[in-house]
Amino acid sequence: MLIRSFPRAARRGFTLIELLVVLAIMASLLTLVVPRYFQQTDRAQEVVLRHNLVAMRDAIDKFDADTGHYPTNLDELVTRKYLREVPLDPITGQRDTWVIVAPENGTGVYDVKSGADGTAHDGTAYKDW
Repeated sequence: MLIRSFPRAARRGFTLIELLVVLAIMASLLTLVVPRYFQQTDRAQEVVLRHNLVAMRDAIDKFDADTGHYPTNLDELVTRKYLREVPLDPITGQRDTWVIVAPENGTGVYDVKSGADGTAHDGTAYKDW
């Protein structure tokens, strides 16, 4: 009786053990990478928050220098073209959570702070920025 075997090229493929070893290596690498990825996204949100605060404070200062008084609200900065739009607070994901700080002897927008709860990676509260 003649048993015919397949040519070597037709038997190519991976064994179950080889696939399991590759999956185990990939899983162990992901356990190292995924936590760092989420940590970096949190830090990126903090950087965007700081940048948005700097941009709004700069617009408030320019408005005061041009008009001699502070804006009544953040929408006035947009209306007068000092800002294209009220920036998004990246921590809360909203545009209306900014905390307005009025000047000591008047009304208006003297400063802006984040309305987000929580603390940054450096230990400071978002509300203190």
